[in-house]
Amino acid sequence: MSFLSENLERLEDAIADACRKAGRRREDVELMAVSKTYPAKAIAEAAELGLALFGENRVQEFTAKAADLQSLRLRDEKPIRVHLIGHLQSNKAGKAAELFDAVDAVDSLRVAQRLNDAAGKVGKRIPILLEVKLSPEETKEGLEPESQEAAQLLEVLPDLLHLETRGLMTIGPWGAPEDVTRACFRSLREWRDRWSAKHSKLNLDVLSMGMSGDFPLAIAEGATRIRVGTALFGKRAPYTGPPE
Repeated sequence: MSFLSENLERLEDAIADACRKAGRRREDVELMAVSKTYPAKAIAEAAELGLALFGENRVQEFTAKAADLQSLRLRDEKPIRVHLIGHLQSNKAGKAAELFDAVDAVDSLRVAQRLNDAAGKVGKRIPILLEVKLSPEETKEGLEPESQEAAQLLEVLPDLLHLETRGLMTIGPWGAPEDVTRACFRSLREWRDRWSAKHSKLNLDVLSMGMSGDFPLAIAEGATRIRVGTALFGKRAPYTGPPE
């Protein structure tokens, strides 16, 4: 058994355990393998183990991997999907629209409009998640949920016909006590419920929250997608490629 297959087996046991404790079905929680900084061959090995959803942080980085993974993305049986989960600069929207199957970190009206225009030019309708900032770290990206920016974006999204809103994502606070982390995840669910009631034209079913260190807490609070990298692929090397 390979290093990756052993890690995946342990991870699946942990996800199943978290689902049991939360009274949820395992099939209701989607696993995204976060492959940023790992080579294309690691993604290919993960795909052969049955994983089909991958998350990348940088447009530039994935550009270098995309050609090596094209056959896996086009195969008839269980093709892989690759989402952009890192911050998207508006000037990279065109390349992101060409390159990714979805963008999970839309955090401004400007980015949404640029991505919508870019998707239209390449004849795509791109699934998106809205990234919401619910922890206090200044380095975190995302929409402030009570901001005018968030209100405007939610109003405009139904008219951006080349985007398909699927839900929300957030990143929990680093190194915080469990109750603080759970409160962050609970808040995302509560904002989803509030916005779903107010904006009936938007589909906000997906709650992407929880990573290697805190996904059991996210599952307990209603995550429908967790994003796991280190627990799958091992310790991540620092990114050394070109800046975004």
